[in-house]
Amino acid sequence: MSLGYAEKLSVIEDVGNVGMAEYFDPPHVFQEKVERLAGMIQKSKHLVVFTGAGISTSIGIPDFRGPKGIWTLQRQGKALPEASLPFHRATPSPTHMALVELEKAGLLKFLISQNVDGLHIRSGIPREKLAELHGNSFMELCPSCGAEYMRDFEIETIGLKETARRCSKAGCCAKLRDTVLDWEDALPRKEMDPAEKHCKMADVVLCLGTSLQITPACNLPLKCLRGGGKIVIVNLQKTPKDKKASLVIHGLVDKVIAGVMNMLNMCIPPFVRIDLFQIILTQALSLDKKYVNWTLRIASVHGKQAPLPFVRSVEVSFSESLNMKAAVLHNQPLHLKRRTVRSTKPFDIILKMNFSPGCKCLYTKLKIPVDFEVSTDVVKEERDSIIQKLKDRAIKDPCCGQTAVVERRAILVPKSEVIVHAIVTNIIEYGSSSGDSEASSLGNVSLKRKHEVKLDSGISWKRTKARKQNSRHRR
Repeated sequence: MSLGYAEKLSVIEDVGNVGMAEYFDPPHVFQEKVERLAGMIQKSKHLVVFTGAGISTSIGIPDFRGPKGIWTLQRQGKALPEASLPFHRATPSPTHMALVELEKAGLLKFLISQNVDGLHIRSGIPREKLAELHGNSFMELCPSCGAEYMRDFEIETIGLKETARRCSKAGCCAKLRDTVLDWEDALPRKEMDPAEKHCKMADVVLCLGTSLQITPACNLPLKCLRGGGKIVIVNLQKTPKDKKASLVIHGLVDKVIAGVMNMLNMCIPPFVRIDLFQIILTQALSLDKKYVNWTLRIASVHGKQAPLPFVRSVEVSFSESLNMKAAVLHNQPLHLKRRTVRSTKPFDIILKMNFSPGCKCLYTKLKIPVDFEVSTDVVKEERDSIIQKLKDRAIKDPCCGQTAVVERRAILVPKSEVIVHAIVTNIIEYGSSSGDSEASSLGNVSLKRKHEVKLDSGISWKRTKARKQNSRHRR
């Protein structure tokens, strides 16, 4: 969990039981239980999964009530753990990605999460099949039209407060709000209603990595019992709902799910992270019309004041034939101003984009052709289609730094061209055939890099004191 998120929460005295003992089933018992779970999933008609912080601990995000959980350490007066990576660069665990594969196979019908790390959406679970009960640290919501905005940076506030951005939907422009609940906030009906509906329909509710302590969220799995459904709990600690469960497995979630996937003859798919950025080239003639004054901007697609968190710096150079000084852009917003003789022939701007920690390669290079003619070309394919093709290509040829143009538009005043790029910033493969829960990251050494990508005029390649009423909701 984001330590920043924990610090933003209101201070309360009672957060429930913390620091409880952890248990591990003996190997032969563990194996038998995993086999039973695999059989239950295979035979299920309406599988619902209910997740807690325990599915993210293997990737370095601390839980709350475990022996080294945030609230456990706070109660002991100990320092909180230091994050190994920025929260916004956290990657899905093997369990996250296995759930994606189960959904694609038609086995997983609905997913309910108490986590705010945004990793279920980032992993690829369809939004319409996901209820995020406590919100999402990377999501903003328009209270007027209901539009949701998934960001690549952590939203500054929690408690459903207004943020610094507005809705970009035509005719709306309402101020956006964060989606993460504080202690006193009631669970949103938009998330609770479908969660209750699917739990009532479920023949199996699989609870992964949750202590099932805080109401009303912890009572959702029980709704399947009236219809004859069964509850399965996978958690290292005992929970208040264990007696209601048909099966309780004490083991690491990743190991359990890897074993299940192996028995179902299913593979855990790789995770490919795609980030977006835009290049804006703005130009104007000098008063004597002999020169072109132009500005290059490398910016976020989420607004002028939004950060570009995956970029550490950009090194800018030019064609050898153009006698123009190179530059290194360290501070955001990233922009460069230059003047060129109007008669200058078309030239190339070479951008070396150095990535921030958490990306799986150090940098990538882009070559941008410039002729100061605003292109009228348009990207004809849908953005989702282009991004999916980019993901498919990255899986087939594991290269961090691959890019594709997903949008191109012209602005007349001031005269500008805006090109939105998608870029592969992470590729992670997961070993599942042996039941290994470790994720094998394709790191800087093993990853090939696309050092140069020539961008043409079209597509760059073709192919939240817990209360005892309904406002109590935290894990």
